[in-house]
Amino acid sequence: MDIIHTLALETMQKNKQALIFAPSRASAEKTAEEISKLTHMNYPEFEETVLKAASTPTKQCKRLSQCIKKGIAFHHAGLLQKQKDLIEDEFKSGKVKIICCTPTLAAGMSLPAFRVIIKSLKRYSGKWGMDWIPVLEYMQMAGRAGRPEYEAFGEAITVAKNDAERDEIYERYVCGEPEEIYSKLAVEPVLRTYVLSLISSGIVRNEKSMKEFFAKTFWAHQFKDMAKLEGIMDKMLSLLEEWKFVSIDGSEGDFVSANDMNKSRTTRATRIGRRVSELYLDPLTAKYIIDCISEFNENKNTYSLLHMVSNTLEMRPLLRVKVKEHDMIQDELVKNYELLLQEEPSAFDLEYGEFCNSIKTTLFFDAWINEKDEDYCMETYGVRPGEIRMKLETADWLLYATEELGKILERKDVVKAVRSLRIRVKNGVKEELLLLLKLKNIGRVRARRMYSNGIKDLGDVKKADVTTLGQILGKNIALDVKKQVGEDIKEVPKRTRKGQLSIQKY
Repeated sequence: MDIIHTLALETMQKNKQALIFAPSRASAEKTAEEISKLTHMNYPEFEETVLKAASTPTKQCKRLSQCIKKGIAFHHAGLLQKQKDLIEDEFKSGKVKIICCTPTLAAGMSLPAFRVIIKSLKRYSGKWGMDWIPVLEYMQMAGRAGRPEYEAFGEAITVAKNDAERDEIYERYVCGEPEEIYSKLAVEPVLRTYVLSLISSGIVRNEKSMKEFFAKTFWAHQFKDMAKLEGIMDKMLSLLEEWKFVSIDGSEGDFVSANDMNKSRTTRATRIGRRVSELYLDPLTAKYIIDCISEFNENKNTYSLLHMVSNTLEMRPLLRVKVKEHDMIQDELVKNYELLLQEEPSAFDLEYGEFCNSIKTTLFFDAWINEKDEDYCMETYGVRPGEIRMKLETADWLLYATEELGKILERKDVVKAVRSLRIRVKNGVKEELLLLLKLKNIGRVRARRMYSNGIKDLGDVKKADVTTLGQILGKNIALDVKKQVGEDIKEVPKRTRKGQLSIQKY
């Protein structure tokens, strides 16, 4: 028996609980499945809850349902929120004994885990292959064991392949010092966003007050070289002015010395700059969206807008193109080249890989709005139900931001196209179903069922016989839909049978 399985079973024999940290989602799922086959617990009610979380249960949902009814679960970012909540709640209640998870569960969660088992302290790091994780991350995972509100003490166990790896783990992690913590303000997207926010809110009114504000930050304390730091902020301010998100003009007094001239110029957010700040957009993304809006015309379509939002920093991590998919992605790129709102970068550009990933992400969104379900998206594009929801929420936010910027730029055609697309992205439907989605309690499945039965708009709903509508939607939904279009029907009449009668009727 595998050592991980042995440790898991031993934990349950002690009537304790454990978290097993795996290096990947696939590893977490496989480990949970293997352990669940060794247990005899049975919670059938959990199985039903897991399956109902998705509109159409996927293979992942079915795998999870088979595990959790045995008191074992896997947990990662690809799960739906309802599924994650169920796992966490039942782990706290003591019914779920083992959670096989990725390191995302290590951050900020306090769970009654007596034991933490770490399968591997290495992770795939792109072109460099497998590499050791940071000491801080190890400490976060190990720190989930023996939380004081649940246990008097806990055990953190790391599995090593051999004696050499055991010694390496001991030196690197048990005896190692955690890495330095660095200010996130040093990251350009964060700095751009904060500078614009400070100017837009009026906290910073000129270059001098901006530098005084940042001089008090943890970033400045770490950076120490204030002259260089001021140079970075000057560059950032120049970019915001170039993109027309801020205006820099005049001086605050009648006479200003040459030395102080640059420090006293007034900075103000423009109308579009204020809206960008209110939308919590990275100014670079806002500039990119504005450039794309300027390229939008009658020859572009929903694919153009989907690719625009897919190729933003906010949408990352994008769906990664596998080696076997390169030819397919290139074929799709050629087929839709005229629909792009930006130029294709050079194949030698460092960002070309991410550009190809944005094409794959666009194909996923395009499949979704053409009514492909979660299982299809998972099998075709490798995007799990939880990831689908996160991607859809991000896309909705970016499309809303595009709509708002389109209003300021007076691009009614863009606003109209984006409004329609937002509804399609949210519901995963073709354009022909948009009219039916105006009805409450009508989503992609019911709308498609109505459309397939000849009910294509609200006028058709009014004309439809309530009995027929009841057969399509169910009795209560049919009555509610009829009420929404102005018909108050108390009861769906019982169907009268036509054709041959039974002998008892004579």
